[in-house]
Amino acid sequence: MQLYTPIEIDQLQQDLQYLVEAMQWTKNFVAKPHSDLGRPGPVCPFVPHSIRANSMQLAVIRAKNVEPEQFAESVARYRDIFLETGPLEGVDAIRKTLLLIVPDIDIVDAHIVIDGTQKRLKSFFVESGLMLGEFHKHNQVPGAHNSNFRPFQSSIPMFAIRYMFESDVVFLMDEDPHLRIKYLQAYLHHMEFVYSQQFKQRIKDQSRIRKAEEELELARQQIAKEQMLHSVHA
Repeated sequence: MQLYTPIEIDQLQQDLQYLVEAMQWTKNFVAKPHSDLGRPGPVCPFVPHSIRANSMQLAVIRAKNVEPEQFAESVARYRDIFLETGPLEGVDAIRKTLLLIVPDIDIVDAHIVIDGTQKRLKSFFVESGLMLGEFHKHNQVPGAHNSNFRPFQSSIPMFAIRYMFESDVVFLMDEDPHLRIKYLQAYLHHMEFVYSQQFKQRIKDQSRIRKAEEELELARQQIAKEQMLHSVHA
């Protein structure tokens, strides 16, 4: 039985339209195939399961008249909320999703608020084996299988929090070799200890693990080379 206080009812009335809009977009776009996707299956192959298992949750957070630092702190708090909220084991846990809807920002500012916050917090989430996705109408990040497809464009600004999957290695190739090392180390740790041992999931494509290991070594070599050149010219 769900009980509500008067204040909670007032808040629910304010948030309901945004929750419905986000859920409709998720069901009608993310959870379905698309002709421009470049591969078979839904845009996100894990979302249909998350919906069926009822392991998707949504929240509305506010950004209007909120300083960037305060807003980033609000988003960051959901990392621990996600980790502590059930399901905590098995397939339902590895595929659970949390959508953070940010409805009250001007669409022309979405790339600053949403993209800027995602970039700022990416390391904070990745180090816990999580991905923080950024979505809004003008997101120009291309699809992994079709550079002309824009899978991160949504009808309403939002973030998506979920656990890493094997295929996420492509999102961790930061141009900064120091960040790339940090991201890939977290990815490999998550795949070995969390994904395989805690969640008892089998890694289906070992080539992605090898790719991460190779890119990690290349990033280390890049830093060593840069340090050597710096010492020569110092």
